[in-house]
Amino acid sequence: MAPSDPAPYSDADLQRLADAAVQRRRELGLALNAENAKKAGLSRGPWQRVERGEVLRLGNYVKMDALLRWAPGTCVSILKGGVPVSAEPSAVEPGTVISELPPEVHEAEARDVIKLAAIATTDGLTAEQIRALSERAVQDLRAAGLI
Repeated sequence: MAPSDPAPYSDADLQRLADAAVQRRRELGLALNAENAKKAGLSRGPWQRVERGEVLRLGNYVKMDALLRWAPGTCVSILKGGVPVSAEPSAVEPGTVISELPPEVHEAEARDVIKLAAIATTDGLTAEQIRALSERAVQDLRAAGLI
């Protein structure tokens, strides 16, 4: 395998990217045509292959990110189990800081902070109780829309 070739991804990984790409194309109202592909430096072939769940060269995934207005690295991230990250600015209040990290990272950080706080402030909790406490707190934060 050449260094520029992508890592071997499972059929499920490729299908996850295909589903996300189709959904994003529809959200953007993009026609699956040569003209749109050319704007991103692609031919229509690689675009169609992504949507069929077929593997591409690594450089074409970068071009797909641009075509679908995703942040650089999003296609590869999705192949590795990540979530799509839009490169388009969202409609938020001026001065609001937007995290570019996926929700899973925020949840993992929250779990770690909660575990450390439980250890530092409560004597006698078992490891299982600390895990349960942090998991419940993350669920509550997620339900409240905070992570």
